Amino acid sequence: MVRIRLQRVGAKAQASYRVVAADKESARGGRVLEILGHYNPRTEPASLKVDERRLFHWIKNGAKPSDSVLRALKAAGTWNRWERFKQGESAEALDDEAQRAFVAVDPKTRRSTSGARRPSKKSIAKAEGEKAAEASGGSVE
Repeated sequence: MVRIRLQRVGAKAQASYRVVAADKESARGGRVLEILGHYNPRTEPASLKVDERRLFHWIKNGAKPSDSVLRALKAAGTWNRWERFKQGESAEALDDEAQRAFVAVDPKTRRSTSGARRPSKKSIAKAEGEKAAEASGGSVE
């Protein structure tokens, strides 16, 4: 059985990973069938770059992603495009969307940083304090 998983590369304490298609029985750093992309959790935000056409090819032919790869693919929006590909959407349209997509992943939440982000509690409280100060005629520092 073929698994899509991470292969560790990089120096000691400076890990980055390749996203690879490999036989389930092969070692983590062993023989791979194909290198599909790379994942770097050390950047801020973490980055994921995958050749989606080849990834979809492997999944369509029975390869299963590991849990860590699945989490990264979901965060980057690639898994959503795979679900739409299964529904029958054209590969060319999905490929164009993938080229435009910003695939940075927040390392703490493992979610994509593209698109609108929900404001934090601290920023909401600050905005409410500024509104109250304006209503009372004072200034906020």
